[in-house]
Amino acid sequence: MKNNRPRINVPLEPLDNIVDLISATVLTMIVVYTAINFSDLSETIPTHFNASGEPDGFGDKIYIWLLPAIGIITFVVLFVLNKFPHFHNYKFNITEDNALKNYRFMTRVFRFTTLFIAILFIFIQYMMIEQGKGNATGFSAWFTPLIIVISLVFAVFIAIYQQKINKS
Repeated sequence: MKNNRPRINVPLEPLDNIVDLISATVLTMIVVYTAINFSDLSETIPTHFNASGEPDGFGDKIYIWLLPAIGIITFVVLFVLNKFPHFHNYKFNITEDNALKNYRFMTRVFRFTTLFIAILFIFIQYMMIEQGKGNATGFSAWFTPLIIVISLVFAVFIAIYQQKINKS
């Protein structure tokens, strides 16, 4: 697949560095919190929660490391993909004139997506660990609808903002 989009360097701004640093910090906190609490977990922990926030799937406590691993892999993959914004998917034709603003926007979308995932994962990991230690905590009924609403608002924002920056 030939890509004729301009290949330009997208200089990082302070916001980019701050969001990456917060994401990395949250992911580090997930790993540290998991390591600190691992020995206190029962041998069987909740691995899945239904829409009401009640555990409905269980597994060996080693699975507590799955979410931190997925979070770190996601961070690394999206971090690397941000180095190649000309490969991202755009619904507008990318030219020399609009490349920087579109590339910067899409790399920020990736950064904020990573941050959203990290925050979501630390909350889920906390709940899994607390349940695995026998504490009767669970997700509220608002958790799933809130995540859906936030995701939809983010998607609508992306579509509207991308339309705005590409008006000629």
